[in-house]
Amino acid sequence: MSMKSQETNMRRLSVLLSQDLGYIGGERECGPNGAKKTFLNLGKVFLRALSKDLGLRDAKVTSAPGGIAVSGDCALIGMWENGGIYINLSQFCGGKHVLLYRTVRNIRDHTGGRNQFLTADDLRKLSYLALLDKFSALRKEGKPHERHDSGWAA
Repeated sequence: MSMKSQETNMRRLSVLLSQDLGYIGGERECGPNGAKKTFLNLGKVFLRALSKDLGLRDAKVTSAPGGIAVSGDCALIGMWENGGIYINLSQFCGGKHVLLYRTVRNIRDHTGGRNQFLTADDLRKLSYLALLDKFSALRKEGKPHERHDSGWAA
């Protein structure tokens, strides 16, 4: 997928994640529909292309619709030669953050490094190249994370 297409997808995700995706507008809930369905489909497309652009191997993209009161989420976990990255798109409860990312040690690492967040505004304002640079910086750090008493640190 081209950089321009991915940037367009970032903008569309920003708009979708700025609205209430848990609201179904009178539609009967029998699975994701409306804007929520669009978000889940677009999120998976965006994350698959992102994994290729980041040069990840063993990448896995998933989505989960959740129930009627939540947005659902799309996630990517993938590995470079040494370490990897976890990215989650969702309307996190009680906040303006919509994208969580952190380092991981392996494809089954569910705790990973320090959580970092982006907002819907960040997705609207950042270029796709800037987003790639931000995520690629985690690869360049090359520091294994370790457990501290207060939690995980990168």
